Amino acid sequence: MAALPRLLCASSVALVVVWAGFCSAVCVEVPSETEAVQGKDMKLLCISCMKREEVTASTVVEWFYRPEGGKDEPIYEYRKTNHEFPSRFSGRLQWNGSKDMQDVSITVLNVTLNDSGIYTCNITREFEFEIHRPLFTSSRLIHLTVVEEAGEDFTSVISEIMMYILLVFLTLWLLIEMVYCYRKVSKAEEAAQENATDYLAIPSENKENCAVPVEE
Repeated sequence: MAALPRLLCASSVALVVVWAGFCSAVCVEVPSETEAVQGKDMKLLCISCMKREEVTASTVVEWFYRPEGGKDEPIYEYRKTNHEFPSRFSGRLQWNGSKDMQDVSITVLNVTLNDSGIYTCNITREFEFEIHRPLFTSSRLIHLTVVEEAGEDFTSVISEIMMYILLVFLTLWLLIEMVYCYRKVSKAEEAAQENATDYLAIPSENKENCAVPVEE
């Protein structure tokens, strides 16, 4: 019986490892943040999850910037190699894409107030099939606003409050469980002691009579 908990524990660990491995391989298209702080670096997140049949496709990434009331202008391109176009961002753009080309993000270094605007991430995948080479295109728009100072995020405040409430609740629940278990063990010990005391109080001849007769 002692081996059963160990077996269950080992099975649980194995399931967790398998689940973690499965989750790590999943691509999730998370939207980019839309607020940056002046003087800080800002990652413009652009994720385009590839399907199984797209693994053999070549990828081209184009980044555009459009100021308020202006037109789109190319600022960055990835076509087997990185290329930065001359613009207001010259020397301030950094490639943050992944090797599998599902994450094709870039980072704007030392953000300024003039960097507010609309950023467009265009992804073009060309399939490398033997018969034909179809194209798949997708776009991501990021409406970026640059502020002088970081404001207090209401969502993060609520999350912290909920976290503290959860910690208090779990602490109280643990204390209640400990008190309950302590009382249960104490009652069991008291009952055992009472039974032992009652047995010792029985005269010796009665103890012999209490013995279970053995059939021949």
